[in-house]
Amino acid sequence: MGDFLADWYLWTKALHVVSVISWMAGLFYLPRLFVYHVEVVGSGTPTSELFQTMERRLLRAIMTPAMVATWIFGLALVFTPGIVDWSVIWPWTKAAAVLGMTWFHHWLGLRRKDFMADRNSLSGRHYRMMNEVPTILMLVIVFSVILKF
Repeated sequence: MGDFLADWYLWTKALHVVSVISWMAGLFYLPRLFVYHVEVVGSGTPTSELFQTMERRLLRAIMTPAMVATWIFGLALVFTPGIVDWSVIWPWTKAAAVLGMTWFHHWLGLRRKDFMADRNSLSGRHYRMMNEVPTILMLVIVFSVILKF
């Protein structure tokens, strides 16, 4: 298995990067949709139904498949011989940030269900603040991987 992963390392890394970019795009955009949904659209309107459709499709058709692909290709990289040295700190900080990113993804999914049930209780300001979470986690991941600290 190790030889297979080593032979396909560059392809795996490229697919991992593409998956991460797709996932991050959704993680940045869905909270912004929630801001507009709360502040401009409100609930119980035809426009609210349109926003719910957009939010559902973004989460189910783009974000979740991208998250799964990110995890699959990321784990393939982890199991490629000679790629990750677990005796240093950077893989652990990256792993913690990826778990945080996954938690945030699921938190967004729960908020989407709140909108569907017309029981959203969070403000646009709250969603704006939460929109910074993936940025902070992304910085931790990129600096961990590139600078190896």
